[in-house]
Amino acid sequence: MAADAFLQLENIVKTFDDGETLVKNLNLHIRKGEFLTLLGPSGCGKTTTLRMIAGFEMPSSGKIIIDGEDVTDKSPNERCVNTVFQNYALFPHMNIADNIAFGLKMKKVPKKQIEAKVQEMLKIVKLEGYESRMPSQLSGGQMQRVAIARAIINNPKVLLLDEPLSALDLKLRKQMQLELKHLQRELGITFIFVTHDQEEALTMSDRIVVMNKGDIEQLGTPEELYERPRTKFVADFLGETNILEGETIKVKETEVLLNLEEEKDIIRIPNLNYHIGDKFIVSVRPERIRIKDEVEEGDVWLQCKFKERIYIGSNIKTVMVLKNGKEIIVNEPIGQNFKFDDESAEVFVTWNPNHTVVIKA
Repeated sequence: MAADAFLQLENIVKTFDDGETLVKNLNLHIRKGEFLTLLGPSGCGKTTTLRMIAGFEMPSSGKIIIDGEDVTDKSPNERCVNTVFQNYALFPHMNIADNIAFGLKMKKVPKKQIEAKVQEMLKIVKLEGYESRMPSQLSGGQMQRVAIARAIINNPKVLLLDEPLSALDLKLRKQMQLELKHLQRELGITFIFVTHDQEEALTMSDRIVVMNKGDIEQLGTPEELYERPRTKFVADFLGETNILEGETIKVKETEVLLNLEEEKDIIRIPNLNYHIGDKFIVSVRPERIRIKDEVEEGDVWLQCKFKERIYIGSNIKTVMVLKNGKEIIVNEPIGQNFKFDDESAEVFVTWNPNHTVVIKA
């Protein structure tokens, strides 16, 4: 067990009645006060994991420990956690103050204490003066804040958020991402956030758990996962990347040469005690690649031809084609993009060898 673990999932397995195992022997230690995101495609087990922490699903085996207490067999109301759902689940017949106060009223907290606490929550989520409004009179972002206020008024040790921003439009979603992260820092509560949106996870998280088929592919900070993915799945899932596959054909003192698909392209990677015949997956982010007429000393390079250009606002996305027919995506800032004299001519895609992520197959 990690010394700083606040919430521990120990050997968690979840198998449903139809025999499908959606979570497979999952071990995860979450720190107190961190913003941790469970990220992955649909069906990877992230929401099921969240529901087991909340107590809405029981694990088939394993333990869930929160702040030293084994809560594996406890019901949701016996756990020191609260959940913010995708649809917010506000009571439509109650005004905002009553929605936020609901949990305290169930606990029979004195009225004056409830009123003071509701005002405190409204201030935290920046909704002072909205006490008398009904949920139907609020925007999506405001409803989301009310749902968070209702969840944190009970002082949970852990706040669980099940894709709470997915119903918002893009501009509001980006705004709420920052607001939610600032709120988490202000409260100091452990947040566990579920999403399938990679950019959202990178923007908000202290650490990210990338899940695939019920397992953890990799756990790390946003920078670690983006810059140093350990598996092909993580490299390909988290952001846009170029994936090349090949095997070692020559070993030198400081580098090895990789023969790429169909033996038509060769690149070099640092030699980390590799041997001839070792197979590799290479990941290179599009923003790390440049198009050039000539290769500069020290560059990794591949010869290619132009296919198409796509305008995406601040950047130009250029699609190049290698000799073996594989496409390479290059993202260049507008104004710094390569100018083609002849789009049919052969040129080079190049990058710094330090930006090559090598994954041994």
